[in-house]
Amino acid sequence: MIPSIYQFPISQLLTYGDPRKLPAWPEQLDYLPLGFGPEHVGDLIRMATDEGLRWADSESLEVWAPIHAWRALGQLRAEAAVEPLIGVLAQTDEYDDDWTMEELPDVFGLIGLAALSPLAAYLADADHGLWARITAAASLAKIGIQHPQTRDACVAALVQTLERFAENDEGLNADMIYNLTELHAVEAVDLIQRAFDAGQVDEMVMGGWPEVQVELGLIPAPPASAFPWRLAPPETPAGPRLTDAVLRPPPDGTRALTRQLRKPENEIKAKAKSKRKQAAKTRKRNRKK
Repeated sequence: MIPSIYQFPISQLLTYGDPRKLPAWPEQLDYLPLGFGPEHVGDLIRMATDEGLRWADSESLEVWAPIHAWRALGQLRAEAAVEPLIGVLAQTDEYDDDWTMEELPDVFGLIGLAALSPLAAYLADADHGLWARITAAASLAKIGIQHPQTRDACVAALVQTLERFAENDEGLNADMIYNLTELHAVEAVDLIQRAFDAGQVDEMVMGGWPEVQVELGLIPAPPASAFPWRLAPPETPAGPRLTDAVLRPPPDGTRALTRQLRKPENEIKAKAKSKRKQAAKTRKRNRKK
């Protein structure tokens, strides 16, 4: 049964359905033409945090409504939604919720400056769950990228957490470093190196210290010929396909770079995001055993 507490235009989101069947958000899908304005922020917050909708029939349309609501809040730049949505971060740990982990950084990135300090405080608090903190860190990176005037403050928040690398989870450290590379935080390079030297970084996320130096532009990517154990990437009828090369163990024990070298920038970012998500899921599964 569709809840009657939501009136038009909010009620439209109850029938929007599976986001995977819709155009990509936020690049191609705009919720504001549905008639949303500042006067609807309160009801959208209620929908985004509605436990009844979250636990609706998994085959229903309304079970997806909270996702559509937080997307609309992001596009409205709804500062009032920051604290309620930060409360949703816990779902990443409590319910293994990939939607929250994947989408809230984009939402906070759209909202911008108003979300920075609350997210920084959340990230710094070790009492919060690991995956919630990782999502908060990704959100800070999104804010720093989309709102350049906040970049230094976002870097400082990530650095503050990474400074405790000796006591942090290795996956958390790796995600701090990943987000610092997204912000091109060369000022944090000494701290990043110390974390790697201490063996406190999960290298499944984006590789080791050499890969990070390449990402930050501190050293050039070595030519593929420097790694003779790499197999040539497969070819397609359209010609060579740029993919991650298959690695064989190096004969001299040298650590191989795990990132494909010199790809177009958009492909590098897509591959990095995919690896980061897969590494996160792998670590999460391992902790449940």
